[in-house]
Amino acid sequence: MGSKKHGKRSKAPRLDKKKYEKELRRLQIELVSMQQWVTAADARVLVLFEGRDAAGKGGAIKRVMQYLNPRHARVVALPQPTEREKGQWYFQRYIERLPTKGEIVLMDRSWYNRAGVEKVMGYCTDEEYDRFLAQAPVVEQLLVDDGIILVKYWYSVSDVEQEKRFRSRLNDPMRRWKLSETDLLSITRWEDYSQAKDAMFDITDREHAPWWSINSDDKRAARLNTISHLLSQVPYDRLDPDEVHFPERPSAAGATRPPIDEHRFVPDHAATL
Repeated sequence: MGSKKHGKRSKAPRLDKKKYEKELRRLQIELVSMQQWVTAADARVLVLFEGRDAAGKGGAIKRVMQYLNPRHARVVALPQPTEREKGQWYFQRYIERLPTKGEIVLMDRSWYNRAGVEKVMGYCTDEEYDRFLAQAPVVEQLLVDDGIILVKYWYSVSDVEQEKRFRSRLNDPMRRWKLSETDLLSITRWEDYSQAKDAMFDITDREHAPWWSINSDDKRAARLNTISHLLSQVPYDRLDPDEVHFPERPSAAGATRPPIDEHRFVPDHAATL
């Protein structure tokens, strides 16, 4: 799940911040155009984000979603299954959250949990794991046959960069919650995760639902590459926006309004800075 040893991946210079921000804006404008087409065409788009812990999936999802209309785009990030969900068909709780007409769904991890963390950490039986690998290509074929645009991304990060990101979270009060025991175990189980990823790709990288790998050691480049590629996977047309005519604001009707000092205003904390 990423480069296996130190120094295996050539170290490219990080993308310049100004170039990144300029291209990100251009691509996000295109995402808005793409969403307008998805909504008008009643298309359904499902994007799976998978990869190593701390590989940058969340940051990429945030940039994809940043300017989209939340009424027609949503992120699915499921917690651990409940006891009731554990008794369901494995794919069931994911199927319930698939996109409807005119909608984009981004899954921050997906049913591939079973082929990754569940397999490596022993959270599923060998029988459940084998059944998953047999069923996943069939389920994805059914989704594609029904017209869903399915895109699967794998974020690859080097072991050195992953540990660097873990350590940066340790003393950051806004990101400390991202550092879980499972994350730390992924350091010692690096090779196990690599083997699980290879086995998963071997069976589920199919023509109808291929895996697209993204080198995410440079987060800026990974975000741009994600959005650019996603746009290429949706056959959208730019739609001309409806013409907008601003109405004349009517004059005040003369009704007496209550004194403004009767309202409760939040304290002006900003003025104290």
